[in-house]
Amino acid sequence: MTVRFAVVGTPGDRRVTLFRDAVVARGLPEPYVVPWRDVLAGHELGAPAGALVRIDSPGEDAGADELLRGPGDPARVGGGAAWYRSFTAGLGRIAAIPGVRLLGDVDEIAVMFDKRRCHAVLAAAGVPVPEAFEAVSYEQLRAEMARRGWARVFVKPAHGSSASGVIAFQAHAGRIRAVTSAVPIDGVLCNSLRPRTVTEEAQARRLVDFLAPDGLHVERWFPKAATGGRAFDLRVVTVAGRPTHAVVRTSRAPMTNLHLGGARGDLDVVRGRAGLWERVLEVSARAAACFPRSLSTGVDVMVGSDWRSVAVAEVNAFGDLLPGLGDFSGHGRDTYAEQVEAVLTAWT
Repeated sequence: MTVRFAVVGTPGDRRVTLFRDAVVARGLPEPYVVPWRDVLAGHELGAPAGALVRIDSPGEDAGADELLRGPGDPARVGGGAAWYRSFTAGLGRIAAIPGVRLLGDVDEIAVMFDKRRCHAVLAAAGVPVPEAFEAVSYEQLRAEMARRGWARVFVKPAHGSSASGVIAFQAHAGRIRAVTSAVPIDGVLCNSLRPRTVTEEAQARRLVDFLAPDGLHVERWFPKAATGGRAFDLRVVTVAGRPTHAVVRTSRAPMTNLHLGGARGDLDVVRGRAGLWERVLEVSARAAACFPRSLSTGVDVMVGSDWRSVAVAEVNAFGDLLPGLGDFSGHGRDTYAEQVEAVLTAWT
């Protein structure tokens, strides 16, 4: 019997195209595409009987974004709680497609898209993570920072992705400094590729209180190692629970996301440190083990300024978009080809 794949995504999206290429390269039929718009609009869903269904990101689609959190500029910040309710309802509809097998567990995906729940799951499993608390207002943020004696934190919307609305916040000696990708454009807070720095407390208060109703996850600042004057972390992709690909992300700003001006660094800088690379791989595998029914995860691993300690910042359900990157084993497979290989040979 011929193996048949299907993918829930946006037709023409780069992720869908790369996965399609990996499937076709194995001599298999092109994956059947279930559009996220159909999922979110409540249309009847179907896929070939027995298909192996990959769930991909609903991002990069203005129509899907409108169905997820209502009309507005797709680049706007906020609306995460509404987005999450619509998204998880969509996951439920995907799980109900008859006669197919999912390559990503919808309950695990839902946990990964709630930073508070994901952090709790990782911590309970003994995975090293920064200390954290939840906040519902700027006042609570400042009060809890003072109570804990923390001067620097990352304030993250509970359901955001791609650093949307994230604030690198510090308060010391009566002064504050907040670096964020949320920039006002025509009166609307939107994600910008050029993060701004806020030093006026009234502006920081407005920003935090605007985001707070959707839920805030606040993490203690983890001092990162630096190379060439740029702090860095790693995105480690796991497939079938095993780390297979990694990229070093470097930046002079607090956020290392490549789309915010971060740059790919030299992975050998990490691999060449005795014991460090092994710790990165071990922690990534332990994080992936918290989501055993998910074929792939993207684990964001921070290396401490001591070049020994490591901590997991996030686990991403759709964190495998690393085009042009080969696997550790030297087979030359990208993240998508690695997943197809795992499904066809080993993963259950």
